Formats: sequence, structure tokens, C-alpha cells
Amino acid sequence: MTLRVLLVDDQELIRAGFRMILETETDLEVVGEAADGVRAVELGTQLRPDVVLMDIRMPRMDGVRATRALAGPDVPMPLRVLVLTTFDLDEYVYGALRAGASGFLLKDAPPDQLVQAIHVVAAGEALLAPSVTRRLITEFAARPNPAVVPKAVSTLTSREREVLVLVARGHSNREIAEELVLSETTVKTHVGRVLLKLGLRDRVQAVVFAYEHGLVRPGDGPAS
Repeated sequence: MTLRVLLVDDQELIRAGFRMILETETDLEVVGEAADGVRAVELGTQLRPDVVLMDIRMPRMDGVRATRALAGPDVPMPLRVLVLTTFDLDEYVYGALRAGASGFLLKDAPPDQLVQAIHVVAAGEALLAPSVTRRLITEFAARPNPAVVPKAVSTLTSREREVLVLVARGHSNREIAEELVLSETTVKTHVGRVLLKLGLRDRVQAVVFAYEHGLVRPGDGPAS
């Protein structure tokens, strides 16, 4: 199956570079390009790509606002957005994730990581670069009063809560399976149930949820 990708970046040279990388892959197709957030929203709505590669700093509408318009909590049929930026500052990380981004990768990542990230996000998973995960944890470490824990958390089994904490620390399904001595299939089932019970779309939202509500705290364990 060919994955359809929309490129969004205000620099034509960067878009051309991304296009060159993606067009070498037989299962990836660039279906459109946008140089600002307004055009990104227009093309995203019209073309319905499998993944949107979204820049952050752009004219007319920045990537955070464009991401919210395409993938935010109020969007009936949200797209998968992979944010690519040279800026790994907390304000951009947190804003993009809260806006509905399914992944966050720095522009200096190697081409093979970019290609892999597109496949991960298109498959319904979520991706955070290690440096981004660390900064996200630091962001929540500075918040003295976590939000009130929703009642839905009480519906989680003890095992599901364990899985949620490990997801929030940045562990993959394989790593969770090894730590809890479970099969990866069982872990995937647990993750799916956690997302369903908490009304979350993917692992990125689970990470944000866990830290926002104090279910896991910086220092509890290393993020991968």
C-alpha cells in the first residue's frame, strides 16, 4: 500500500529535500506541498493524506494552529500529523502535541528515521524523538499542581495502569513486554484498552495525559 504524504514547510529548498528523500521510497507518494499553515489546512482537508509533515514556524498560520485545525480534539476526522522542526523548544513541543500531532521529529534526523517515522505515524502509532520526550518531561516537572485525575482513570485495571506509565516513560511495546513479561500482542491489547477507556487517540496523547494528571512524574524512571 502506498502512503500519501503532504509536505508543509515555508522553505522551498527544504520541501524539495524532503520530496527527494520520499520519492526514493516505492511505498511513499508526495501528493501536495504547502508553504504556510493556511494552505496546509486547505490541502489537508481536500487531499486527505495519510500523513502530513508539518513545519512549525510559517507565515499566515503557524504549524501548531494548522495541526489543531487538521488533527485537534474537535476535528471529526483528524489527520495524522508528524511535526518536523529545527526547534525542540518546550513551547513548540507542548503546543504541537496538545494540538493533536501524532509525532515530533527534528529536521536533522537521518533520512531513514524520517521514512520510518512516516510509517509509524501512518500505522496509527505515535513517535517522539528522545530529546523531545525529555523536554516534555521537563515541561511537566515545572508544574507544581497536576490537573485533577479524571474518573475514567479508575476504570483502568492495575495492569493497564502499569502499561500507561511505561508508555508515558517512552517505552515501546517490545520494551513494555520485556519489563512486564508479556507478549507484544498482549501489550498492544492493553494499550488499545487504555486509549479507549481514557478517550485518547494515540500514544502521544497518552504521554501528555499521564504527565498532566500526575500519573507519572519526572524521576520515576528513564524515558527512552
